[in-house]
Amino acid sequence: MRQIFSILLFTLMSATIALAQDISPELLQKAQNGDAQAQFEVGRLYGNAKDYTKAVEWFRKSAEQGNASGQNGLGVCYDFGRGVSQDYAKAVEWYQKAAIKGNARAQKNLGLCYRDGRGVPQDYAKAFEWWSKAANQGDAEAQFGVGLCYEKGRGVIQDYTKAAEWYSKAAGQGDASAQNNLAVCYEKGHGVPQDYAKAFEWYQKSANQGNANAQYGLGLCYEKGRGVPQDYSKAVEWYHKAAEQGQAWGQINLGYSYHIGRGVSQDYSKAAEWFLKAAEQNMAAGQEWLGFCYEKGFGVPQDYAKTAEWYRKAAEQGSASAQNNLGLCYELGHGVPQDYVKAAEWYRKSADKGDARAQRRLGDCYKYGHGVSKDETKAAEWYRKAENHNDENSQINLSITYYEVGEQQFMEENYSEAFNNLKAAAESQINPIPQAMTLLAGCYEYGYGTTADLDKARYWREQAAKFDDEAAKRALTPISDIALGAESDNIPGPGN
Repeated sequence: MRQIFSILLFTLMSATIALAQDISPELLQKAQNGDAQAQFEVGRLYGNAKDYTKAVEWFRKSAEQGNASGQNGLGVCYDFGRGVSQDYAKAVEWYQKAAIKGNARAQKNLGLCYRDGRGVPQDYAKAFEWWSKAANQGDAEAQFGVGLCYEKGRGVIQDYTKAAEWYSKAAGQGDASAQNNLAVCYEKGHGVPQDYAKAFEWYQKSANQGNANAQYGLGLCYEKGRGVPQDYSKAVEWYHKAAEQGQAWGQINLGYSYHIGRGVSQDYSKAAEWFLKAAEQNMAAGQEWLGFCYEKGFGVPQDYAKTAEWYRKAAEQGSASAQNNLGLCYELGHGVPQDYVKAAEWYRKSADKGDARAQRRLGDCYKYGHGVSKDETKAAEWYRKAENHNDENSQINLSITYYEVGEQQFMEENYSEAFNNLKAAAESQINPIPQAMTLLAGCYEYGYGTTADLDKARYWREQAAKFDDEAAKRALTPISDIALGAESDNIPGPGN
């Protein structure tokens, strides 16, 4: 205890000595004589020494004489509760007095209050207004704020060109956040021509100042080879810097690098560890990856209950992939009681967002009547949607569905619809159905649902025969002979 007290006493004495060296007798005398600017300077030096009670005392003397710097300083004290009880309304009051006098820092701070709704109702238009005043005086943070307003369309009409313009002004003054956002503009071509080299340059400037978002962005440049030669090791290095600062996407990408062993030795345990950090920040991608680790037992003991738990967290945030995976948990009874109805519900949520796997599985639900009423037409509809994503399994299922629906329609003598479905099944590039080819040949032979065409009938029986379809093989000879007008004692005539 005595040692701790000695350390604290030494620290206090050091701060006091440093403060005594900073506050010159001349400055202190001026302040005591009522010089408002000198009072502000003394308050600032006390603030730097973390003696906020004294800082408030001198800021107040300056502020009450109408000094804008002192008013802003007092506003900061109320804003952050330094030397006084935190009071956002009083912070705004003092910022307002200084801002009206043209103090750029007060204008910037007042803009922040309006942006966040601290001490005033949230109002992006007023935030933009005050930031613009400060930005035009060269305040880099306000310039960044104006750029952000233009980028997001907050308080002003969205304008990427103006956003990039203001980010450039602030970035040129060394503002790390602006440098990062300017890099994003160049990466995406927002307001400036897309230029990966410039994006890399600005990410690097910002990352070297410790900006976590820029460190992640720089890692992505190295991973993708954008603006710099591809280098997975350097990508991992920068992802790690970002991840250590809590940047969630850096954590996810670092986890993925460990998972696949890219740029670093494969380590499932470390991958799961980083996915967990991102998941605990409520990042859906991190939650889904962690669920996957528990599902497969990668880096953690296999645990279907935790699999479902993490997939659910991501699914409830709207992740289409997680919704599909949660649906599969319900279908298989992994970590949750088997429930086809819930499986279909989650597949539908995912399918509506365009996930091909969910569209195929929802098609299966309708095909087999799992969790929904059996409906071959709806099954085909969902398979078709999945097929548009080039999902091979969906194309296989779709051709089977076309055949089964077409066969049923053929038996019901609904030849027009049957012909269309059988033709689709027969012509499938992924999974052509020989039985569909045989029935299609029959449609062409007898003009069911289409114009009779014996050449096409023969063609489709020949195609079916290549798959060893016995019905097609048996029918090939009579089709050939009829087409050629030949007679054969082995073939009964029409009507027999």
